[in-house]
Amino acid sequence: MQDESIYVLHSYPWKETSLLLDVFSRQHGRVALVAKGAKRPASALRAVLMGFQPCTASWSGRSEVRTLTRAEWAGGLAPLAGLPLLCGFYFNELLVRLLVREDAHEGLFDAYHQGIAALAQRPHALAAELEPVLRDFEFALLRELGHLPQLHVEGASSLPVMPDAFYRVDPDHGVSPCRASDLAAVRGEVLLALRDGPPPAGDLALARAAKALMRNLLHYHLSGQMLRTRQLLIDLHKL
Repeated sequence: MQDESIYVLHSYPWKETSLLLDVFSRQHGRVALVAKGAKRPASALRAVLMGFQPCTASWSGRSEVRTLTRAEWAGGLAPLAGLPLLCGFYFNELLVRLLVREDAHEGLFDAYHQGIAALAQRPHALAAELEPVLRDFEFALLRELGHLPQLHVEGASSLPVMPDAFYRVDPDHGVSPCRASDLAAVRGEVLLALRDGPPPAGDLALARAAKALMRNLLHYHLSGQMLRTRQLLIDLHKL
């Protein structure tokens, strides 16, 4: 593979002078690479293989772990720090936990790039200002992986969702009617408003509904296991 667009999700020391990389590439999804000699002080790779920075990379090999042959910084993004950095780690943890290796999702790669760029543009943002960035990426992730149910039709009957009726969203079976007293009940008008993605900034009621929907779906597809970065975000900033 030559000059593929990538982001480094994680890097781990390997032997004395090398790194094992978990990278997210546009055309090949998650790929494991070994960067030989990257820990040496004179290595040009030391300043290139940074998290949350766009790169182009070339690699070779047929084993599960390929060999990185070249990497260049693509530039254009400021380093993340503070709360945006923690949000970036949240993105990475979601990808590592939910995206299998070598499963390409170009749309998801573009959503990740846009999300990291949005975080980089908000170095001093408050927690509430970053929530739309998180929701955008969560929606894109679940949609690309086929985990986002259709919100405008009932899953079992394909009948259209009615604005004034109440429904619940099952991760496996989609939307189904329920009583208004159901703890998971959502008005149809809310589901219809979210069918194409998260709400525009400023609509607090829809923002809360989008957060609850994402939390429910991600919790299910993560098999109920809490993400470390998500717990930190909850503890520190109640995102």
